[in-house]
Amino acid sequence: MAFCSNCGHQVDDKAVVCVKCGVAVNNAKIDQLSNNNNEQKEWVVTLLLCFFLGYLGVHRFYTGHTGIGIAQLLTLGGCGIWTLIDFILILVGSFKDAQGRPLKK
Repeated sequence: MAFCSNCGHQVDDKAVVCVKCGVAVNNAKIDQLSNNNNEQKEWVVTLLLCFFLGYLGVHRFYTGHTGIGIAQLLTLGGCGIWTLIDFILILVGSFKDAQGRPLKK
């Protein structure tokens, strides 16, 4: 068992955050978890998500653009215009993920 450096509450050794105050208790574990998300996103998956569920912004959530994904979800893909633009950008290879990396073909 370990103790939270912020509030002193006893936390499990495998815990990532303190359940009492929500502060990270082991930065190494958080870094390890965030590195799992560093894989390039697939071009075909993004293209298919945009084609079939683009009006819901699912392709934006998949590539890490959650803010824009929420906006597309609320506006139904900008009445389809935003989805069409994203689809064209994905087709020509100009669409990038949230870290600015091109999609993996």
